Amino acid sequence: MTRPVYVHDLDALATQVRAIRAALPRKVELLYAVKANPDPGVLRTLAPVVDGFEAASRGELRRLAELLPGRAPAAYAGPGKTDADLAAALAADVRRIHVESPAELRRLGALAAASGRSAQVLLRVNLPVDAPGASLVMGGGPSPFGMDPADAIECARRPPAGIDVRGIHAHLASGLDASLAGTVAAAVVRWAVTEVGADEVDVGGGMAVDYADPEARFDWFGYGRALADVLDTYPDVRLRIEPGRSVTAYCGAYLTEVVDVKRSYGEWFVVVAGGTHHLRTPAAKGHAQPFSVHRRHDVDGPRTDGGPVTVVGQLCTPKDVLSRSATAGPIGVGDVLAFGMAGAYAWNISHRDFLLHEPPLFRNGDPQEVAAEWAARPRGS
Repeated sequence: MTRPVYVHDLDALATQVRAIRAALPRKVELLYAVKANPDPGVLRTLAPVVDGFEAASRGELRRLAELLPGRAPAAYAGPGKTDADLAAALAADVRRIHVESPAELRRLGALAAASGRSAQVLLRVNLPVDAPGASLVMGGGPSPFGMDPADAIECARRPPAGIDVRGIHAHLASGLDASLAGTVAAAVVRWAVTEVGADEVDVGGGMAVDYADPEARFDWFGYGRALADVLDTYPDVRLRIEPGRSVTAYCGAYLTEVVDVKRSYGEWFVVVAGGTHHLRTPAAKGHAQPFSVHRRHDVDGPRTDGGPVTVVGQLCTPKDVLSRSATAGPIGVGDVLAFGMAGAYAWNISHRDFLLHEPPLFRNGDPQEVAAEWAARPRGS
C-alpha cells in the first residue's frame, strides 16, 4: 500500500479536550471552531465535552445538523455572509450570530423581522491589540474582519428591528501564549463592558501551537487562571472562548510511504506518495512538518546517508515541500513517514484537486501503531 492515510487518535483527542475543560473555570463556555477540523469522528468525540460548536459556513451548519441533530450550533461567524447564509443560520436556530459590519446587521435584521424572529447577535469588533510574539495579528488596523469600535458602539446602541445585541465577539490575534491570551481576553472584556455594557463576550481562539516543538503545549491551566481573574472583575459577564487548532492539532497524523530517494547537487530529496495537496499545513504556514520514520528492512533501494533531507510530494511544483530535517537519520524507499500535528487545518484546507491525485484514506487509531504495522508489511501489500 502506498496510498497515504490520515489517522485520528480519538482517544487522545477525548483526553485532550477533557483536560482543557478541566483547566478552565466552569463559567467559561468552551466552543470548538469547526473550521479547524470538521471530521465526523472528531466532532462526535468533542460533542459530550464542549459547550457548543462555532460554524463559519452553511456546509459546516449542515455537517453539524447531520451529526448532532437537535443540537443547535452555538455560533455562526465569518465575513461575507450572504442573505442565504444568514437565513440558514436563522433556520438552524444558531444561538449567537457574529456580525461583521453594520450593513450585515441591517440585512440580518430584515431577514429576522420578515420571519418573525429576533436574531441573537454578538458584534465582532476590531479592537487595537498589543500582541508581541503573536504569529498573526488581525486587530487594530484595516481588516475585513469585524467593525471599527465606533461602529460597534453605534450598532449596540441603536440596533435595527429584528436584532437583539447580546454582546461582543473579538478574535484579534493567533499564536498567543497563555499569558498574552489572558491579557488580550481581559482587554476585550474590559472594552465590551465599559463601552457597550455587554453581558456576553466571546474572546475567540488563537492559542499557540508550535510545530517546531511538538512537545510544547499551550498552558491551559495558566490561561484558566487568567480567565478566572477576568470573571472575578466582571462576575456578571458570560464569557466564552472558541479554540480550534489547539484542540485537535496533536490528535491527527498523515502517514505516507517513500517512493523515491535521490541526491541532487549534493542535497538529499525524499519523495513520498501524496504531498501538500493532502497536507497543506506546512505550505500554508511556512514550516517543516514534524515527522517520524518507520523503517522497512526488507526493501532494496536507495537510502539517504542520514544527513539533512528535504521531504517532497508528487506535485509538479517545487513548492510541494512537506518538511526538512537534519536529524531524521537514514530514510529509504519503502519507509513510512508519520507526519504529526496534522489534526487541524490539514486535509480540509488542501488544494485536493490539483493534478487529480487520489485522496488519502482515513482511519482512527494510534498513528504510531498504524505506521509501525504498515512498515512491517511487505511493500505493496
